[in-house]
Amino acid sequence: MTGEIRWGIVGPGRIAESVMPDFGVTPDARPVAVASRSQQRADAFAERHGLERAHGSYAAIIEDPDVDVLYLATPHPQHHAIALAALRAGKALLVEKSFTATTAGATEVVALARETGTFVMEAMWTRFQPAVVTMRELIADGAIGEVRSVQADLGVAREYDPADRLFALELGGGALLDLGVYVVSFAQMLLGTPDRVVATGSVFPSGADAEAAILLGYDDGRNASLTTSLRYALPGAARVVGTTGWIDVLPRFHHPRTIVLHRTGAEPEEITRPQTGAGYAHELIEVTECLRAGRTESAVMPLADTLAVQDVLGQAADQLGVRHTEAVDVL
Repeated sequence: MTGEIRWGIVGPGRIAESVMPDFGVTPDARPVAVASRSQQRADAFAERHGLERAHGSYAAIIEDPDVDVLYLATPHPQHHAIALAALRAGKALLVEKSFTATTAGATEVVALARETGTFVMEAMWTRFQPAVVTMRELIADGAIGEVRSVQADLGVAREYDPADRLFALELGGGALLDLGVYVVSFAQMLLGTPDRVVATGSVFPSGADAEAAILLGYDDGRNASLTTSLRYALPGAARVVGTTGWIDVLPRFHHPRTIVLHRTGAEPEEITRPQTGAGYAHELIEVTECLRAGRTESAVMPLADTLAVQDVLGQAADQLGVRHTEAVDVL
């Protein structure tokens, strides 16, 4: 694609509200339309953000000929059906994490993206944060030797409310898909796909997971120790340990400003790299640049990594007795 990339927003909820201002600092990207299953909500969102068109169904924005790429921000279980329909219509996609509710759902979406040669990326903003980019550059340069272990935690204290989406299993509620996706993706980015997944935790009366500790094991002895929770707050810190030092990613690690490099025998080195806008601009820039260059995947957030992360989340959910399903009759 050349020229301006025209964006459509699918699902005018909390995350979409947060992302919208960052289009203002993303070159060659212009949001033009929004879709909700409520025309009233779509109209209100369009008015707030100065969008040209408001659609009262997801099918309508998929059929909109003046939209190049869809930002998919509905609850997790709806991603699968909307993504498949969008790909059949030739629409590129930026899909909020978690990518889908199930591993099978993710596999199906990725297969169709590859079959149709259509660009799809998971909206894992962490990988594009300047501080995280700098951390990866330091690691690639051997600053802490070989990475052997990753620790990360992310949790919030929420009072159980079965009416809230966070606790509703059919809406993709639970700690794993909302917060666990961050710690798993962070570890997978640094260590690759694990050979073993061990999870322990608890579930709410609704059947959604309340908390989880996840251990990722690798045949060569590397490991990741990850914690996520909706029952209690966690610092939101991460540590990457290598053979000659470690890097602390200061809270909250999923959109950090500062990392601290600890080289063996040297004083700690604090490195700060501020985000552009609210921090979402970096993933928007990546999608826009990929589309202009004719790429079908991001090299920073490739679909293979998304599938690997979804598989770990699925294994953890299975071990906790949590059964996620993809939504039907979404369109």
